Amino acid sequence: MLIYKFSFKILPVYFLMACLLLPAYSVSAEPKAEPKGLTPRKSADFVHAVIEAGRQVYSDLIVDRLSKNISLKSVENWEEENALLLPAQFLLKSSQISNKRGIGMRYYLTSLWPVNPKNSPKSEIEKIGLEEVVKKPEEPFTWLVKLGGLWYYQAIYADIATSESCVSCHNSHPASLRTDFKVGDVMGGIIINLPLGKQGEKSDREKHLFAPQVIADYVHSVLEADRTVYSQYVVDHLQSKGVVRVSENWWQENSLPLPAQFLLNASQRVQKSNRGVDFRLISLWPINPGNGPANEFEHRGLETVEIHPIRPYIGQSRVGRKHYFQAIYPDFAVTTGCIDCHNNHPESPKNTFRLNDVMGGIVVTLELE
Repeated sequence: MLIYKFSFKILPVYFLMACLLLPAYSVSAEPKAEPKGLTPRKSADFVHAVIEAGRQVYSDLIVDRLSKNISLKSVENWEEENALLLPAQFLLKSSQISNKRGIGMRYYLTSLWPVNPKNSPKSEIEKIGLEEVVKKPEEPFTWLVKLGGLWYYQAIYADIATSESCVSCHNSHPASLRTDFKVGDVMGGIIINLPLGKQGEKSDREKHLFAPQVIADYVHSVLEADRTVYSQYVVDHLQSKGVVRVSENWWQENSLPLPAQFLLNASQRVQKSNRGVDFRLISLWPINPGNGPANEFEHRGLETVEIHPIRPYIGQSRVGRKHYFQAIYPDFAVTTGCIDCHNNHPESPKNTFRLNDVMGGIVVTLELE
């Protein structure tokens, strides 16, 4: 196993939401070199921003809120006790679903103090990386590694205790190797693994570039995995047991948000991170008119993915000197809650949805180099 440590410097990213108001296929008359691709560091930052947003929404709006308001706990044995998954379990299940898709990118949790020994660092470099992010949680630890004839870019981001449930579980668990965690402490790391292929050792970062559509696919895989976990292991499980119901007015009623609302809240977190990545839900039949297509590109993309849901509809836009890549993925009806809400809502333009129908699209937007 060959390992090369390096880091990339990135200027602060200020994402321009105005790009969503312009056709994604628009080009400027001024001659300008088109972006060649995305560096591994920026690609990993995009993926991590989405992973972190999903976990923050689950921790803050599901676990902490329902624990405080209706005493619904998150516990290790969540299935037997008809409770919520711990935030770490939510991320673990999401990563397992995404990783099984075989799209190339993989991510997983690791720790210097794991409750489960399987989450220990898998190599000396992972151990070193974890020690570094404990010291400097604001900066990921990155390196190149050759495994089985293939080169990979790997990055460890600090895994920070986001809720009291995380802290309580680790501090009280009989198998825990550390029992003095506080909210805000680094409890471990999130490793993102990006495949580079059968390339030789390269020190020039420009030779390590990812096609934007590949990274958009990675981002979408995380989103779909998060929603699958939330829909199946939270909404369907707890609602079928009569523990808590799902509701459009979830905040006022101390209930679970719809899967679409879960993603919408994660989208707001991603936007606030200013990392150059964004996603949002849109539809040709939105209950909220603000979730309709914003331009011709989005309208055409929604029509296309409804007919051909096997692949995304893609395009690029430019706002000033910034280039953006956009991909529209089909948004399927994943639970009966989605269907019931749209089919019975008085303001829904369509009321004939069935399970697994395309109800709209997920627009992923990436700022290019």
